[in-house]
Amino acid sequence: MYSNMLVNCSNCQTPLQLPPGAESIRCVICQAVTHIAVHSRHAPPPSNPATPPPPPPSTLAPPSPYNHAPPGPPPNQHGRKKAVIVGISYKYSRHELKGCINDAKCMRHLLMTKFQFPQDSIIMLTEEETDPYRIPNKQNMRLALFWLVQDCQPGDSLLFHYSGHGSRQRNYNGDEVDGYDETLCPLDFETQGMIVDDEINSTIVKPLPHGVRLHAIIDACHSGTVLDLHFLCRMKSNGQYAWEDHRPRSGIWKGTNGGDVISLSGCDDNQTSADTSALSKITSTGAMTFCFIQAIERGHGTTYGSILNSMRTTIRNTGGNNLGGGDVVTSLIGMLLTGGSGGGGLRQEPQLTSCQPFDVYTRPFSL
Repeated sequence: MYSNMLVNCSNCQTPLQLPPGAESIRCVICQAVTHIAVHSRHAPPPSNPATPPPPPPSTLAPPSPYNHAPPGPPPNQHGRKKAVIVGISYKYSRHELKGCINDAKCMRHLLMTKFQFPQDSIIMLTEEETDPYRIPNKQNMRLALFWLVQDCQPGDSLLFHYSGHGSRQRNYNGDEVDGYDETLCPLDFETQGMIVDDEINSTIVKPLPHGVRLHAIIDACHSGTVLDLHFLCRMKSNGQYAWEDHRPRSGIWKGTNGGDVISLSGCDDNQTSADTSALSKITSTGAMTFCFIQAIERGHGTTYGSILNSMRTTIRNTGGNNLGGGDVVTSLIGMLLTGGSGGGGLRQEPQLTSCQPFDVYTRPFSL
């Protein structure tokens, strides 16, 4: 209905890009919701009967969501599948997490058995790996992400799963609405530093070509926009949703080279994620990873929206504000505030973001 439609915020007049089919959008600057009038699907009669009719639809080229999207035939439906899975326990440190390696193993099993990812097309980085290049330090994580998008072709399906600590730091280049960059914390972050969302975006989002799809499943604190994708699905308590335009006001390009990127993350940018045994009742897991896998296995993976709702419902029903069961907050900020224990006080709401100006919420889920 609306292709690449720009509307001004009803409150602060900031230009916003409305996803096709959406009837409202929330401004991330002032939080106001702008509603769009829905017009009749039927065209009005011509004012001049002598005016020749427009050409038939078959002769009109469909509008492209990106002006630079390459033309040509649709991508191959049976491309390669590749995945990078990272689980970091930070063992023997005050930042230790109990469930992240479990998350990595469960995700690998899901990809191989449910979605037919070949075992030799999955790189897994955990402290349990004997290959020194599979230890989840900063250098190895960088190399793995470069490998993930290297030589990708139309029809390829890529996946990046991360379970570990996440944090945030002050942003100074003007590409973050909230003033903070989101970060992932490699095993050696205390000496080598964190991996910032700008680098993640430049490595696996910007180069993605037409016909390639990338999914990111990020189970960490402050992870809502850790890929810096343009659009975030803001859910309301009554089940309604609106797409927020998160494109940098500075004009910095954070999109792809025609590819499709969708991210499911453990919580909003200002929230924390739990490492807990309250969900499985058996062992510690990341709350988000557990709920994602459970949604798929219980048949709630029809659409991205159904997965998001299932994850949120499970966390809420378990007690989203205090998951219990020996929670650990997977945030360095949380660690510092709680003196290393990280227990309690959680408010975790999984998030859905996309690089495309389309309503991904209703799209069929597919890996």
